[in-house]
Amino acid sequence: MVLNEISEHVIGAAIEVHRAIGPGLLESAYDACLRQELKLRGLAVEPQRVLPIEYKGLKLDCGYRLDLLVEGQVVVEIKAVHALEPVHEAQLLTYLKLGGWKLGLLINFNVPLLKQGVRRLVN
Repeated sequence: MVLNEISEHVIGAAIEVHRAIGPGLLESAYDACLRQELKLRGLAVEPQRVLPIEYKGLKLDCGYRLDLLVEGQVVVEIKAVHALEPVHEAQLLTYLKLGGWKLGLLINFNVPLLKQGVRRLVN
């Protein structure tokens, strides 16, 4: 599956979750529901993937974890915040760079219409 197809499936699944449960819940609820929806759609989902930092040849496990890695190619960072901030985009871009992935989706479920809460970022 190509990156654009994967991102379309993820966004469609996120819209379905948002329609079903709406805004105002904790991030963990959206994470669990989105994981389930993606699996129902036949996509491989890796939750809480450890992301070590490599510094001067040394791999350090500093506790960073991706919310979701879909089909081994698209990083999904889930938020349930009042508004997405530049630091949220910076976080996802850093994850993409550290892991060598090309595409990430930043999804904020705490919005009236989900399309207002989706950011697609490319490394």
